[in-house]
Amino acid sequence: METKNKWIICGMAFSLLLGGCMNKGDNNGSSTKIEKHLVSVQNYKGEGYTLHDGGEMDKIAEANRKEVESTVKEFFKEKYKTEVKVHNIVGNEDGATVFVESIGRVHYYTYAIVPIDIGEKKILGEKVFSEEGQVEDGIKGGLYRLIFDEQFKKLNSYFESLVSEGEVVGKTVESLQNVGGTGYMTPYYFISTFIEDESIKPVYDLFVSNPHADIDELKNAYEESSFSADDLLINVRLFMKDKDAPPSEEIFQHVVNDLESMDGIPKGYYSLFLNDNKVYRDSFTGEKDNSLSRGHGNYIVNN
Repeated sequence: METKNKWIICGMAFSLLLGGCMNKGDNNGSSTKIEKHLVSVQNYKGEGYTLHDGGEMDKIAEANRKEVESTVKEFFKEKYKTEVKVHNIVGNEDGATVFVESIGRVHYYTYAIVPIDIGEKKILGEKVFSEEGQVEDGIKGGLYRLIFDEQFKKLNSYFESLVSEGEVVGKTVESLQNVGGTGYMTPYYFISTFIEDESIKPVYDLFVSNPHADIDELKNAYEESSFSADDLLINVRLFMKDKDAPPSEEIFQHVVNDLESMDGIPKGYYSLFLNDNKVYRDSFTGEKDNSLSRGHGNYIVNN
């Protein structure tokens, strides 16, 4: 479907930008090299995250951190009418990728890119930009979370209860802050929206024109009759708590069944990955050959 293709394209673009070091081994495919990139998800807060050829840019950005931070804050305030908190700055081959968190009732994580003149070691603040659609997707996801507060509270309570049973965990909040950047995120899932979703578009338009619109105005702007389940994708990412345990087929199927059948949670498509305990420290991904998954072509549907 066109909808699913859009989600894949966005995911690929994000991986290319933010997962620059996806080749985990050396040229000989050494498993020892791969293991050095892995860390327990409970301990990961973003340390060791890297982007392609970003070493020198990272040094320049850190030396000019105050300028980078102020430039990015002003960019979000002017373009998206949003105040943000800067959590992390990571050099890339052309400048710095700056990870931020929105401040206010519409919550999301995202990033902006600040170009740097490496020869002059100069921050090109007037050229700061965001990836096409990335921030807009984050705002839309945050708006879904805001206007469907009770449904998302129930979904969050479900995952909190699942984690309390002691067999699975999510990501750390610090890792979301420092290297998340994919819109509305919790330790257990993140939201993706469809660029042509006509149901949330009037809510988005109202919010960007009037960020102080009250909750009832935002809810009234939502076009429920235009919504279909494939307009909203909730990407669930869970990990085994035991550092040596492989992904459990039993737990995986249990979560699939629950997401398909539960009443009162957000309607939409759900993808699910159950990974072992480790993430790659340099790319923040947990998916591996042994991961259990439901996704493209076989989404879990709750409607």
